Amino acid sequence: MKNSSLQVVILAAAQHPGTELAGPRALQRLGDKTVLDHVLELAEQLVQPEQIYLVVGYQHEMIEQYLGERYHYVLQQEQLGTGHAVLQVRPLLQQNNANIMVLYGDTPLFRLSSLQGMLLRHALKKAAFTFLTQETDQQLPYGRVVRDETGQIREIVEEADATVAIRQISELNLGAYVARANLLFEALCASDYPSVAGHLQLPAAVKWLVKNGHPIETYPCADQDEVLGINTAQDLEQAAIILQKRIMRPRLIEEQNIIRFGTGGWRAIISEGFTMHNVRRLSQALANRMIRDNCEHRGVLIGYDNRFLSDSAACAAAEVMAGNGIRSILLREAAPTPLITYATALEQSAYGMAFTASHNPPEWNGLKVFKHDGSLLLDDESAEIETEANAMDPGDVVKIELALGLDSGRIIYGDYTNAYVDAVERFIDMDAIREAGLHVVVDPMYGVGEVTINYILAEARCRVNIIHGRRDPLFGGRSPAPDLQALGLLVHTIVDSETTYHLGLAMDGDADRIAIVDERGTFITMNDLLVLMYWYLHEYKGHKGAVVRNLATTHMLDRIARLYQERCIEVPVGFKHITKGMLEHDAVLGGESSGGLTIRGHILGKDGILGAALVVEMLAKTGKRISQLLGEVFTQVGRLYSAELNVPATPEMKVLFPRYLQQHKITTVAGYPVQSISNLDGTKLVLDNDQWVLLRFSGTEPLLRIYVEGDSPAKAQELLVGGQKLLPLV
Repeated sequence: MKNSSLQVVILAAAQHPGTELAGPRALQRLGDKTVLDHVLELAEQLVQPEQIYLVVGYQHEMIEQYLGERYHYVLQQEQLGTGHAVLQVRPLLQQNNANIMVLYGDTPLFRLSSLQGMLLRHALKKAAFTFLTQETDQQLPYGRVVRDETGQIREIVEEADATVAIRQISELNLGAYVARANLLFEALCASDYPSVAGHLQLPAAVKWLVKNGHPIETYPCADQDEVLGINTAQDLEQAAIILQKRIMRPRLIEEQNIIRFGTGGWRAIISEGFTMHNVRRLSQALANRMIRDNCEHRGVLIGYDNRFLSDSAACAAAEVMAGNGIRSILLREAAPTPLITYATALEQSAYGMAFTASHNPPEWNGLKVFKHDGSLLLDDESAEIETEANAMDPGDVVKIELALGLDSGRIIYGDYTNAYVDAVERFIDMDAIREAGLHVVVDPMYGVGEVTINYILAEARCRVNIIHGRRDPLFGGRSPAPDLQALGLLVHTIVDSETTYHLGLAMDGDADRIAIVDERGTFITMNDLLVLMYWYLHEYKGHKGAVVRNLATTHMLDRIARLYQERCIEVPVGFKHITKGMLEHDAVLGGESSGGLTIRGHILGKDGILGAALVVEMLAKTGKRISQLLGEVFTQVGRLYSAELNVPATPEMKVLFPRYLQQHKITTVAGYPVQSISNLDGTKLVLDNDQWVLLRFSGTEPLLRIYVEGDSPAKAQELLVGGQKLLPLV
């Protein structure tokens, strides 16, 4: 909520004393904005633009032309100090009895939480003057905060006026202030304490206020980086690193309540970033986009999984759509993400919304947004929606109650389970499975895949044993990700049961990823499964065409594509890139090593249920076990072995390591020559014989992921160690 009683003064009149920085300090580029843009962004989270006053001086025309007419400008003809600059604003202020905040236009690194803390402390303490401080051992040219023996503030002494003893004080004045405007102006006008070559500096007001019995307060900043101001090119470089570090800190998103889309949609921790307020803001942004694009008549389809608050979020989204006059189809019960994708495309809805956090731990939730054809939003589309949503206040959201939406017909319930099951069965040779008499164990990991896969396998006359089939929003106390560490019971069931099972199948929490265990209880990696699927589709089902993989997925797909004289298309991580590549190249199969795949002619998204059914068909039609089939494929294309490692990543690593790799040519990894380097997504070092090393920072977790593929297990481990050894070079 903006503060209507606060006015903000930004001091941007200073001329840089040297020649190192050309033009006004405030207009120096810092990342994709100017230094002043960063300060204004902070101010505009507290007040409206018309409550902001910029004191300009040196090359003021450049600043005014750059910013336009959005703000008030006050010209300081001579730079006679910061106190003198604030006095220039006095005649123009709308409320001389209100609070005034003063910020420097070349100090862009304050956190919003620090400014909010200062404002709150000022109000609660009924202070006349409050300012930001920090205890630091850094020797910086900042004013020192002088206190008496009781801890009460006596004055702020500028660096130029400080004695040797005062310079030993570690509490610094950081240059952000809030004060009662009338008292501040009175103090500055009456001040007998000019500083630094006779100029009137703003901290001089403190001594007058103390002398006249007015309360002074401070708010200590928690982040050491907030202290940096911009005076040199080196300061700019350091500030850019600090801003990038902040962007990389995962919990900053929740702290600031910001919606951010990652590779698989929006995900956040429940009650932190994932709140009903954010669900409604995001739904309103989607509604706005539909109305602007004149496609609101196509409506929206809304589904959800078994997680905490998924059903509530789906209802909240439907209420917002109804409030905007947009018809929504709300699924009656929790459903797999592939089903929601399929239903969106079937209805040709303007958007499909699936409330899920996929394989993330149970404390997370989120939203996947699909377009009318079932494909995920591309990066530029999701960026536009998140920007609009983040700019909204609660009053910007239009909604009506669920009951009214249902009564008015703007919300209707839908059920697409049968239609989706029929669509999957059209891809599968059900007769072949019926004749095979297969015994299968299925682990839906307490997620939403149990009903649909059970329908399909039961209709195909498979003997099915379901484990972890009940609903559990805690997913048994772990992430519902179908990796080997989570599938112990599935392996145990196959190995130790009296029943002879042909196959073990697992899906993640929203059933868009797959994992399999063979008849011996051996976990089959997704890389091997993708190679086997592509081979099967080509050899047994006669499907010709390219294959699409992300850059962290096996190059055995490249080998088998070459064998068939087809192309293997490499794309960045994120299934939206895989589906885009499939459409562009009419590919047969698209997949990723993390468990997602889809097939030409089906949905434009991952489908663990179709993948599971197709593996069952493969066994039925070939009459062979998984281990036998993999042996045949490896005989034709050879074998590559993958390995990966997650390294905890500090924000500094995320900034500095890519920079190092760009500045230094890496010629070998573990002693093996690097033939080429790709920066498509992270840094991929390609070696001979389809071997490679990929170093890529996760977009959702504070991790550096190292992926490798070698022509032997020992080589893969060597490359993994070699990839790690690049890190200390930072």
